[in-house]
Amino acid sequence: MIIRLLMVFVLFVVLAFPVQGHSLSFDINPFNNNSSVFSKFPALSGKISSRVLAMALEGYRTLKEQGKVSRDGILTVIDFDRPSVDERMFVIDVNRGQLLYSALVAHGRGSGDNYAESFSNIPGSFQSSLGFYTTGDTYDGKNGYSLRLQGMERGINDNAESRSIVIHGANYVSYDFIKKHGRLGRSEGCPALSFDTFQQVIDLIKGGSCLFIYHEGKEYADKSTIFVPDLARRQPVSDQFS
Repeated sequence: MIIRLLMVFVLFVVLAFPVQGHSLSFDINPFNNNSSVFSKFPALSGKISSRVLAMALEGYRTLKEQGKVSRDGILTVIDFDRPSVDERMFVIDVNRGQLLYSALVAHGRGSGDNYAESFSNIPGSFQSSLGFYTTGDTYDGKNGYSLRLQGMERGINDNAESRSIVIHGANYVSYDFIKKHGRLGRSEGCPALSFDTFQQVIDLIKGGSCLFIYHEGKEYADKSTIFVPDLARRQPVSDQFS
């Protein structure tokens, strides 16, 4: 009798309080500061916040399900909450939970000095753009060996190709430059790397992998078509970060 009463009570609770929403991959809600993400990626503990990592993993999963990520297992995260003097680019092996590479990376000169604070999708702004990208092919251009990027989020970074936002090497990305100026030099919006690392990083992530550029100051997640899918079905919007 007691068992039957317990079963009826459980059934009542389930019917009265249904579970809403969808479960997130990696058993983590990316909008909570849940440190359990580091149980899967211990090498990233202390290098990147659990929120940024969880958001990056969730966006990677979403783009992969949509068939927009053709390179399995490689995820690059750039955390622009960190100053330019810190290593803030992280290349991750999602399948093995390993940190493959960390590096200095510059932001656009229109975005700020040591910290990137302003972001834009507008050509000529010389600002960095946030959000999810996929990597394309390599080419030799005015900055030498470079990697094309395709922005995946309308109104946030979908002008990346027309703005020539690419990964390339730059002489203003180095610890020597930091010693002289107190910060890295800045690009025209590209995530520029050190001449010591750019070729290795480009070869590691080229060919359809996922890249996520993050900053929390503009409530990016509320404007993201990755995290708010309904936005992708609405009319085109003006630049979110102008």
